[in-house]
Amino acid sequence: MQVDPATTALVITDPQNDFLSPKGVAWPLVKDSVAANHTIEHLEALLQTAKSQNFQVFVSPHYYYPYDQNWQIGGAMEHWMHDAKMYQRKGPLSLEGFQGSGADFLARYKPYIEDGKTIITGPHKIFGPEANDLALQLRKHGITRVILAGMSGNLCVESHMRELTEQGFEVAVVHDATASAQLNGLDGDQAAQTNFRMIASASWTTAETVQKMKAAQR
Repeated sequence: MQVDPATTALVITDPQNDFLSPKGVAWPLVKDSVAANHTIEHLEALLQTAKSQNFQVFVSPHYYYPYDQNWQIGGAMEHWMHDAKMYQRKGPLSLEGFQGSGADFLARYKPYIEDGKTIITGPHKIFGPEANDLALQLRKHGITRVILAGMSGNLCVESHMRELTEQGFEVAVVHDATASAQLNGLDGDQAAQTNFRMIASASWTTAETVQKMKAAQR
């Protein structure tokens, strides 16, 4: 997979406090994986490089509103996220209590995300982008190739990888710019790393990705 700023974008899923801050509700489940992968630092390196090299950046966030708590069906991690009050917002038209909350972006990423140029899509509601406008926004901006990273590896990142691949995009996953939950003898990161290599067009380290982005020519 080749990259160039005209047709390639950086897509980040869930760069939010509930996953990436020690105060986040999911931090106990992902902290070891985040530390092992240097996820926080690697995501910042990708954002910084994308901005300096004129790659478009898209963020696919995860938000839940009060009425989402009334869902009657869901998978194991969906139930866990609702029970833990993860990614909670007062409503789609309200920012009351949003600043610094678990649903807010990690503070060190805000200069890149809130620069008026990053495209923040509607929220994905479970794991994949089927329910938001990510694919539409990518196509409307002439993007055919995606560099994908974020949280969490075997859930939202993998689901985005699968759907974008099905939608006809080339997808390279940055496998050390993500992390996953580890609990009850289950290692989400190990599962994700296997599927990244088996499904994506490419699976790169952050260092490899940064080098490719800096070498790209418009």
